[in-house]
Amino acid sequence: MKIAHLADLHLGYRAYHRVTARGVNAREADVSGAFRQAIERVIALAPDLVLVAGDVFHTVRPSNSAIADAFRQFSLLAVSLPDVPVVVIAGNHDSPRSSDTGNILTLFREIPGVVVVAEEASAVHLEAVDASVLCLPHNALTAGGETLLEPDSRARHNVMMLHGTVGGSVAEQKLRYVSEYGGATVHDTQIGPQRWEYVALGHYHIATELAPNMWYAGGIERTSTNIWLEAGGPKGFLLYDTDTSRITFYPLDTREVLDLPRFSARGMTAAEVDEAIRTAVDGVTGGVAGKIVRQVITDLDRQRVRDLNHRRIREWKAAALHFHLDARPPEVRRVSASGAPLRRQTLDEQVENFLLREWEPISPLIQRDRLVSLGKQYLQRTGKDA
Repeated sequence: MKIAHLADLHLGYRAYHRVTARGVNAREADVSGAFRQAIERVIALAPDLVLVAGDVFHTVRPSNSAIADAFRQFSLLAVSLPDVPVVVIAGNHDSPRSSDTGNILTLFREIPGVVVVAEEASAVHLEAVDASVLCLPHNALTAGGETLLEPDSRARHNVMMLHGTVGGSVAEQKLRYVSEYGGATVHDTQIGPQRWEYVALGHYHIATELAPNMWYAGGIERTSTNIWLEAGGPKGFLLYDTDTSRITFYPLDTREVLDLPRFSARGMTAAEVDEAIRTAVDGVTGGVAGKIVRQVITDLDRQRVRDLNHRRIREWKAAALHFHLDARPPEVRRVSASGAPLRRQTLDEQVENFLLREWEPISPLIQRDRLVSLGKQYLQRTGKDA
């Protein structure tokens, strides 16, 4: 059986206040275009099962245009592959806090062949492919209580799909950063990937293998809280073959996001900083036009920022979809009454001090020393991309 695995579509995502010729936010149009590409590729691949692991929309109340776009594409998928089941679960972005609000994803139940699980954990049996898909949407993971994570012995194929953060030693090593806050955590020992033919994950925005048969598909576009951490890799979806245990990543054509090499302005004049920025921008293949670009400069005080060539910076901003000059001031050093300098705590030290002395654990099972160690590991992994 071949399984197409998509996740974190985030339809309706908007940023940067740039619009297309039709008046649509440019980034919303980018995400919509990536989704159309994904549906076209899935149709061409003709898998036996399609899984969408949450966060179809970027907000719980998406715009009418985003809803219509999603309905058209899912309908096209259903019409083009009438014998292929499509199973969709809700992610944290899709899920209202109040159950009375209702979930917009239930609209897609009107499309033949599309199954939506939005609230409670549910095992969906698909007779067409003799498969059972245990669906764990965001609300099912945050509601509390125990959910039985067991395969269905009556089905030939058993698949799990969840939207959340996988915990455990392997995940701690492979998940480089928190792409999205608000997700529930499920330990890998609870999942037990060896008991399933495939485990389809959503919430983490970079395609990542946690076991040979357990993957985050990643997002189809860069829509996380810190897109610069995703700048280096492609976006797309996965196809998993249960017969060969082979996974294939299908990249999509997305807008280029560039995080230029950061540098320190310590000891440099404003003219030298200008030249360093110009060199970095000139080194961009094809120029910055239409791209999303960031240049981080540390140790740059306000006076030198004012003395930069802002006319040229405005030209780059006009050419790019978004050009962010991220100027960060020098570290502040205070002096004590004795005249000795007082060093400001590093971020590592601030985290350690807070966790060991100020924060009160919410559970007696939490190990402070272990938590501090993990916090420092995460800071080391992400500090260069903050």
